[in-house]
Amino acid sequence: MDNLFGKLRNFDAYPKINEDFYSRTLSGGVITLASSIFMLLLFISELRLYLNAVTETKLVVDTSRGETLRINFDVTFPALPCSIVSLDAMDISGEQHLDVRHDIIKKRIDAHGNVIETRQDVIGAPKIEKPLQRHGGRLEHNETYCGSCYGAEASDEDCCNSCEEVREAYRKKGWGLSNPDQIDQCKREGFLQRIKDEDGEGCNIYGFLEVNKVAGNFHFAPGKSFQQSNVHVHDLMAFQKDTFNISHKINRLAFGESFPGVVNPLDRVQWVQTTPTGMYQYFIKVVPTVYTDINGHSIQSNQFSVTEHFRNAEFGRPQSIPGVFFFYDLSPIKVTFTEEHVSFLHFLTNICAIVGGIFTVSGILDSFIYHGQKNFPNIDLFSWLYGGVGWVVLNSPKKQPLGDIPWGYKHELDPALSNQRGSEWEREVQEWERHSYRLILRFRLLRSGLIGPVQYEPLLDLGMLQITSA
Repeated sequence: MDNLFGKLRNFDAYPKINEDFYSRTLSGGVITLASSIFMLLLFISELRLYLNAVTETKLVVDTSRGETLRINFDVTFPALPCSIVSLDAMDISGEQHLDVRHDIIKKRIDAHGNVIETRQDVIGAPKIEKPLQRHGGRLEHNETYCGSCYGAEASDEDCCNSCEEVREAYRKKGWGLSNPDQIDQCKREGFLQRIKDEDGEGCNIYGFLEVNKVAGNFHFAPGKSFQQSNVHVHDLMAFQKDTFNISHKINRLAFGESFPGVVNPLDRVQWVQTTPTGMYQYFIKVVPTVYTDINGHSIQSNQFSVTEHFRNAEFGRPQSIPGVFFFYDLSPIKVTFTEEHVSFLHFLTNICAIVGGIFTVSGILDSFIYHGQKNFPNIDLFSWLYGGVGWVVLNSPKKQPLGDIPWGYKHELDPALSNQRGSEWEREVQEWERHSYRLILRFRLLRSGLIGPVQYEPLLDLGMLQITSA
């Protein structure tokens, strides 16, 4: 058995040395302290990484088809009344949502931003439930009352018993309602009076849209919209105005659900109009995003980037409708974020790499310094390091006071030479002071043995400078 143990000792890769033969040095102590601190900092960093989840990012091709895109918005128009602003959405597939009313809330606000009224309504008169809207005229007239659509009837049986129904019939025909004060239903409901009452107010609109996941746009604009010869048109004649202030603040705009770390670049963006009227355009690039948390719950959302452009609106041109337009397009690349925990084996491997790497490098550095001092006893390696740092300091543009000479050296004036040479010596002293740091560095290198004394002997022979240890 003893023979077996003896053979095992021969495989010992870590031979032990008697402590009596250890030689401890100052340089070794400094290196050990520095490497221990560095090792501790890296260990703490690795421990934090292990205790917290990390997010892995991947880029994949978006192969989803037939999905919808949810657009959440909250926009404030400080100078555009709720009675005239409408929301439309359309996409390249040809689908249109004109004068969107569902899932949208409007808040009337005054000039100071205070809320006057909150409602879910349409342009002009308040929204009326369909049965009451259909028979509203009959309640005032008689049971057989059927309001005129003023030439916009699709058939003889159609009736328009409210101002909204008349305007909707005109919209379907592609007509504009130029004189609502001549429409009996509009006069009865006070359509123009409501617009006048809200003059000078603002409007906060918030809600969401569900649209096809294809390129398209949605916009906030004054007037009721309709299609005329395949052109999107807004009826502005009913408001009897030729200028509209579309200054706005985007409180929130997001494509999809929120997820940790998402940044919506248009949140809290504000723009103030300085021209009579115009159209402000946002061109948005939407990037599909999937975020999966540590529990495996996935959030289907989107990120986006945006550019902006403003152009003056010209009345009479359908392409120059005053309003705020958001044009969006989708990227074919999907971004996936996945939260993961670092495994304990990975954590242990990193710790071993940190400890072993720092221990090895510090050992090499200590061996280099130790053997350098042993083989070249006339060279003070620490003085050499200090000299290198001092050279950088001396050659920097900022000069230190002459009295703060480093490395424990000072220069003294020989009194005998001073009395003999007088003012000439004073000028030479000033010249020496301008180069004092450089001379001290050179003498420091001379003392350490890194350079020979030949090139500096003429300076020493002058007898004009004495170098003494402080």
